[in-house]
Amino acid sequence: MNGLSKLERRRRRRNLISALIRYGILTAVALVMIYPILWLVGATFKTNNEIFTTVNFIPKRIDFTPYIEGWKTRTQFTFTTFFLNTFQYVIPKILFCLVSSTLVAYGFARFQFPFKKFFFSLLMATMFLPAVVTRIPLYLLWKNLGLLDTYVPLIAPTIFANEPFFVFMLIQFLRSIPTYLDEAATVDGCNSFEILIRILLPALKPAIVSCTIFQFIWSFNDFLGPLIYVTSLSKYPVALALKMSIDQSSGIVEWNQILAMSFLALLPALILFFAAQKYFVEGITSTGAKG
Repeated sequence: MNGLSKLERRRRRRNLISALIRYGILTAVALVMIYPILWLVGATFKTNNEIFTTVNFIPKRIDFTPYIEGWKTRTQFTFTTFFLNTFQYVIPKILFCLVSSTLVAYGFARFQFPFKKFFFSLLMATMFLPAVVTRIPLYLLWKNLGLLDTYVPLIAPTIFANEPFFVFMLIQFLRSIPTYLDEAATVDGCNSFEILIRILLPALKPAIVSCTIFQFIWSFNDFLGPLIYVTSLSKYPVALALKMSIDQSSGIVEWNQILAMSFLALLPALILFFAAQKYFVEGITSTGAKG
């Protein structure tokens, strides 16, 4: 008994040491990863001189003036306008992307039709097509249609499931759902559309939440798209407004105000991610459940 107890104590000691080392490394890595965010938050309360002379993220004093002045901007518009402009095209993009991607994924995952493998391969091939290749043709298209300086060029492509990554994610998730659920619903008199709405969509919730988070972050942080298509100051989104805040002409850049607005621009994505973190992790891990 003494020999077994000693062996057990040694095993527990090794496990404890292993756990301490493992969590110590994870904690150190987490601190390294989160430090830029902490520094960003601290810098929003600092003066320009303090920002460039200290690496400590704790400010000498708490002053909300950078937030107040940064929100006002140096134009006739405040960041309220820029945030509202951003949501005007981000929310439709998310909705259209979810609807179109779900319908396309449903067709590939549950139906048989001629040249299915060819079209699926073609869809996957577009994942490796650089966006810069289509940038000029799309610009000329929207210019000829007279839709420049509007949000239509940013929204319209999502109606046609132009994000193959989301389609692929949803296809993989649908393949992990047993087909006998569809068969049972068919026996009960459901058509294909009712099967999607009543049976598959509730099960697709984690994958849909994951697509929503990805699309929100990508669209909210998109700089090049609005830069190409939007020219009116009154229609600027947050990404362009932040760039505009760097006033190079006067030579004076209020970095604390810019950092304050940058932090506020990060908040919606952070709030959305942490609010839906459970479904996001489940959706990402479930997409590889079945090939």
